[in-house]
Amino acid sequence: MNGPLKDLLVLDLTRVLVGPYCTMMLSDLGARVIKVEAPETGDDSRKFGPFVDDYSAYFMSLNRGKESIALNLKNTDDKKIFDMILAKADILVENFKPGTLEKWGYGWKDVCKKYPKLIYASASGFGQTGPLRELPAYDMVVQGMGGLMSVTGHPDSEPTRVGTSIGDITAGLFTTIGINAALYDRQKTGKGMFIDVSMLDCQIAILENAIARYLSKNEIPKPMGSRHPAIAPFEAFRTKDSYIIIAAGNDKLFEKLCNILEISQIFNDERFNSNSLRSKNMEELKIILEKKLSSKTTSEWVSQMEREKIPCGPIYNIKEAVENPQVKSRNMIVKAYHKVIGDFKLAGNPIKMSTYKDESTRGDIPDLDEHREKILEEFS
Repeated sequence: MNGPLKDLLVLDLTRVLVGPYCTMMLSDLGARVIKVEAPETGDDSRKFGPFVDDYSAYFMSLNRGKESIALNLKNTDDKKIFDMILAKADILVENFKPGTLEKWGYGWKDVCKKYPKLIYASASGFGQTGPLRELPAYDMVVQGMGGLMSVTGHPDSEPTRVGTSIGDITAGLFTTIGINAALYDRQKTGKGMFIDVSMLDCQIAILENAIARYLSKNEIPKPMGSRHPAIAPFEAFRTKDSYIIIAAGNDKLFEKLCNILEISQIFNDERFNSNSLRSKNMEELKIILEKKLSSKTTSEWVSQMEREKIPCGPIYNIKEAVENPQVKSRNMIVKAYHKVIGDFKLAGNPIKMSTYKDESTRGDIPDLDEHREKILEEFS
């Protein structure tokens, strides 16, 4: 891939999701990524479904465009190979449990002495410090401990996981941000740095309205279904055939909504004539809105509201979301090549840059240890 990180070499010691997501983003931005995997087994996610011809679609979706070499960092000969690659690397990314790489002689304090320009990023469940630093964590663990599950779902429902691995993905994104900031800093100072990202920290960082309510008002938020805690109307409403999302985030938009629904008198109703009042009386307002919305289908209402630029939309399943013409027009479904499966479709990169073309294809998907000979020849 051509991009702003072209000519940078990333040594990727990550597996499963948080780290591979980060290095996939770096690859999409132009960096060369050499993925170091455990011999024989490789990245754990090679065993995760769904499978296409016995190959993990999960693994393929996260590791396109990377090169693979299998190395055992406890083995003397393999460590020599790793050292040769490391000597030329700009960035090292790892998501082992804290202390693991130190045991193998590749902790930050050891590495930075030899390679002062290296940017070394670690993403882990709880970070490199604190009482929980040595504990393992998966996405759902930090969704729970980070408070996210406490505000997800409907009132009185069982604890509900967010429908994607947001604990891993946010940590992967924050690690990518940290690496790019460190690259800019290195241009000024000539020195690398250590980046410590905790999955739990990242969940706290994205709590948004919920953490603001607790820290400012000492209120403990609870699940509210699709409803926004501070803006109204801002949730899913039942229509004649399904649901519609309406996000009338200010008085002007609410007035437009009332006019479309032919309930203009509601706009001046003392229960609903400001956002704070609408939020307090949302149950009453929802009954009024859904009575009107039930007369037409979601698509009919979306068409009317879009003409008036009211933020709204249907609730799509994954098939509908992927096949949405808007998504396709933004090149958000791309292809990568696998030597057995052939072309494989996967999600694209949401970052569009004027200087670089957003290609419709990505680099090939690597088999375990596929690039050993090439890498040995280059770095020996």
